Amino acid sequence: MPSSYSFDVVSEFDQQELVNAIDQLRREVDQRYDLKDSKTKIDIKDDELSIISLSDMTIGSVRDILLQKATKRNLSLKIFDFQKIETVGGNMVMQIVRLRKGLPQEISKKLSKVVRDKLKKVTVSIQGDSLRVTGKNKDDLQSAINLIKKEEDDLEIALQFQNYR
Repeated sequence: MPSSYSFDVVSEFDQQELVNAIDQLRREVDQRYDLKDSKTKIDIKDDELSIISLSDMTIGSVRDILLQKATKRNLSLKIFDFQKIETVGGNMVMQIVRLRKGLPQEISKKLSKVVRDKLKKVTVSIQGDSLRVTGKNKDDLQSAINLIKKEEDDLEIALQFQNYR
């Protein structure tokens, strides 16, 4: 029996599910009567999406469909960071959507402090863009998970718990 247990707190998303949601989005944009002739282009890179279309209103519709498709694929809506809509050449407008991945340092510090202040029997360490919580008792770790879940509502990122051992 191990002498201590641990889990990691991370902020990630399933890249393949996002790609599938984008594919569904493209199909729906191509098929919908109100969006068919909008010349909408959706490109995905590692850490951002770009939506190019004829008008702000069309981009708003595409954004709504994107959020709907992401929800159906169990992707958190907190991964999307919508930037300001900009005008690009040829009467087109573009919106960049940054994809949030990894725990920023200030959020890691905040979560670490909250857990250390409330639970004395666990230790918290920041490891790059994740947080490791270690304790001798599984019940203490469950308490830490519940505490972090309560804090997640105030954060602009989605959290997941991995490597529970």
